[in-house]
Amino acid sequence: MTNKTAILVFANSAEKEVISKSIQSVDMFDMLNAETLKTVKKTGLPYFHYSEKEQQGKTFAVRFSNAIQSVYDKGFDTVITLGNDTPHLKVSHILKAEQQLKSSDYVLGPSSDGGFYLMGFKKVYFNKDKFETLPWQTSKLQRHFNNALEQQSFSVSYLETLSDLDEISDIDLVLRSFKTLSFKIRKLLLTIRKTLLNGVSIFQVLVNRIVLKRQYNKGSPIITSYIEHKI
Repeated sequence: MTNKTAILVFANSAEKEVISKSIQSVDMFDMLNAETLKTVKKTGLPYFHYSEKEQQGKTFAVRFSNAIQSVYDKGFDTVITLGNDTPHLKVSHILKAEQQLKSSDYVLGPSSDGGFYLMGFKKVYFNKDKFETLPWQTSKLQRHFNNALEQQSFSVSYLETLSDLDEISDIDLVLRSFKTLSFKIRKLLLTIRKTLLNGVSIFQVLVNRIVLKRQYNKGSPIITSYIEHKI
């Protein structure tokens, strides 16, 4: 095997994503999945996409760590993990992570909600048991993970901070960014935002939160304040 680094795209299908997120748009997550895989392919690095069909385990932490271990088991020494919800992700972010991993133990791409849009690390430093105890899908992840790495004296390189699309409030954050978006994603986000302002999806979100009591991830701000501001 000539290249010992592989990319793991850990991302559910669009149909699965809308169950756990307040943005009820299959079209959007379909496009994010497609754009992420398109970006990954351009790097020229080996990659694996683990959707809910390939994931194994009862919790997110277990499914994620099992997927990472599975890539290591294929013979790779280094894994770069990505999600599908960071529209500003570029080929350059991934290739920079690959280069930084040659001199750093970990490379992290922080997201504005307190999580990570990219994580890169070598097999020798991957502790599956400790990995599973981290506060995944909460705003506490960055702080806990950074503290753990500091205590163990690992060398860490950081990429720029980007914004994920998990909650309705994230749409404006992404659109206001000065970073370049693909035309297709910007157009779709503007369409979704227009629908929200018309009150259609806001009603559905209220039903999801109050009646269905759906749990949203990553500890993003509760959307009630966003709704109250818009109505």
